[in-house]
Amino acid sequence: MADSPLLNPRTYDPAHFDDETRRLLRATVDWFENRGKRALIDSYNAHAWYGDFLDFAAKRGLFAAFLTPATDGAGDPAKRWDTARNAALSEILGFYGLGYWYTWQVTVLGLGPVWQSDNAAARARAAELLADGHVMAFGLSERSHGADIYSTDLVLTPDSTGGFRANGGKYYIGNGNVAGLVSVFGRRADVEGPDGYVFFAADSRHPAYQLVRNVVNAQMYVSEFRLEDYPVRVEDVLHSGRAAFDAALNTVNVGKFNLCTASIGICEHAMYEAVTHAHNRVLYGRRVTDFPHVRRELTDAYARLVAMKLFSDRAVDYFRSAGPDDRRYLLFNPMTKMKVTTEGEKVVDLMWDVIAAKGFEADTYFDKAAKDIRGLPKLEGTVHVNLALILKFMANYLFQPADHPPVPTRHDAGDDEFLFRQGPARGLGAIRFHDWRTAYDAHAEVPNVARFREQADGLCALLAAHAPDEAQQRDLDFLLALGQLFALVVYGHLILEQAELTGLDRDVLDKIFDVLVRDFSGSATELHGKAATTAEQAVWALAHVRRPIPDPARTARMWERVEALSGAYQMRP
Repeated sequence: MADSPLLNPRTYDPAHFDDETRRLLRATVDWFENRGKRALIDSYNAHAWYGDFLDFAAKRGLFAAFLTPATDGAGDPAKRWDTARNAALSEILGFYGLGYWYTWQVTVLGLGPVWQSDNAAARARAAELLADGHVMAFGLSERSHGADIYSTDLVLTPDSTGGFRANGGKYYIGNGNVAGLVSVFGRRADVEGPDGYVFFAADSRHPAYQLVRNVVNAQMYVSEFRLEDYPVRVEDVLHSGRAAFDAALNTVNVGKFNLCTASIGICEHAMYEAVTHAHNRVLYGRRVTDFPHVRRELTDAYARLVAMKLFSDRAVDYFRSAGPDDRRYLLFNPMTKMKVTTEGEKVVDLMWDVIAAKGFEADTYFDKAAKDIRGLPKLEGTVHVNLALILKFMANYLFQPADHPPVPTRHDAGDDEFLFRQGPARGLGAIRFHDWRTAYDAHAEVPNVARFREQADGLCALLAAHAPDEAQQRDLDFLLALGQLFALVVYGHLILEQAELTGLDRDVLDKIFDVLVRDFSGSATELHGKAATTAEQAVWALAHVRRPIPDPARTARMWERVEALSGAYQMRP
């Protein structure tokens, strides 16, 4: 049986990275393993602040190494912004718990406006704070407006020194209790419209920074804070005007990618625990895993999880290879935020159907996974927001392919500096993509890839013959149903590319597309039922419901892969 693609702390060795990255990733795994499951569970249940983890990260220089761009690293070769290794750390932190990932994640977001800024003093300050072990925060959301940056109520009033006095509140701000630097978004009182936007750096320790409370009932600290005549000096301003607006959106492009790897890590740990429990439990004189429906659910969960990893790993390559003339990552980013994270929910639900009451027990990791996996699709807008964004790319992606040079696997020790000079956050509809059909053609001999390709070609035929009319284009409910179909085509595309690059076993690939065929059929059925769907579109929808091609031998081999997870990893007590 081939090695499992799932992260296993017992055997984890990221040999594809440079020696220092490898050492830091392995040290992070070892810290959690030596700490043990009891401490992990008890601190979660008690909502204990994870100061011990932050102490470890500070001592090892973990965040400083991974989150300081080379330009600001004072020549330290370990310091760079490398999306591949950031994704690897994000997965590890998710594996051990959402709180540990969250403090890292919001530090990423807090640094986004800083590293996009030309303010040399603020950049130097951020680099120094990272070196001293501090975490950061991203002060964008507000209680009344959420992340609607058009409607911010945090107001900056000019003072006599050329700076400002800031007044207003922010809500749902991770690390807002301890952040050495908080990137805060607001608007000038004396300038109307987008030209009045300002991003500035604040310090949570300043007396004019009023910490109100933790707004969630959890181990992590998600703060509400208020600024009361907070002095914003000239040297604290990161961006002004439309550049501040662009910095907000571009920070999301960089930082929210990590949602997918957190979801993957959570699902991996939960899967080891669920399979081990189910395989060693006897009901009615039989192993639980001898029941056919249990094998199907666990195998589906495994296939979905591997697909999540394949898509996300390949998306990293497009982030790292991006530039002014190649912004394909702007499609793959909302795909990771929406598609990968909702797949994580499905994976956990499938396993929970198997282990049932065990999934509620306080001394399990699964209990935490089942709660936390729900939050990831909702941490930057909703699924609907990201689906609406994905639709902007549909016409060019499906019908107007462009010639792009092949993107290789990117594990090189490079600094992804383009991510901090993305430019204006517009022009999404003009982005061109390489031909998605090439990856599907290369795997046409895999039965369920070929079956899914029929459905994908059908989607193109639908849009060519019965495209949404003007009324349907204003009906977001209808468009979201269509968007689910398009998202599946994109999802399968990058899965196939990564399968080719990694030599993925044909059984696993065929099983993944068995799942995708069923998902497409389900989404087509949903489109059929929409009130706005025309008669012609409804006929198309039913005509493209397909059954995956069964293969009993493949099913048996896939079950062997899942069964092998039983006892393959259990966290130290």
